[in-house]
Amino acid sequence: MNVVVLRGTLSSAPQVRELPSGSTVVSYEVTVRPDEGPAETVPVSWFEAPPSATTLPPGCEVLVTGRVRRRFYRVEARTGSRTDVVAVTVIPTRRRKQVAAALEQAATTIEADP
Repeated sequence: MNVVVLRGTLSSAPQVRELPSGSTVVSYEVTVRPDEGPAETVPVSWFEAPPSATTLPPGCEVLVTGRVRRRFYRVEARTGSRTDVVAVTVIPTRRRKQVAAALEQAATTIEADP
């Protein structure tokens, strides 16, 4: 099972890219501050996101649900990798009903997996 739930702050403005396939992806950097230890920045990619996805300002606190993805690529003679979260939803935490629904959906996904 691969289910991720993040709560953090957007550390920069969303970036929009068009892929060769014609699809679009919105990329975020979400900073998560654990109770102990340093802050961690998590890259998030949201494919075919709604237009409102690009309007979230830096500093906005969000809830992200999705899955972890690790991609491999070649750089000269070396193989590199990047781990990010592929978002299903990115919701400002001030939208409490939408946040509750997203958390419920994530919990349902976890409970449905035997």
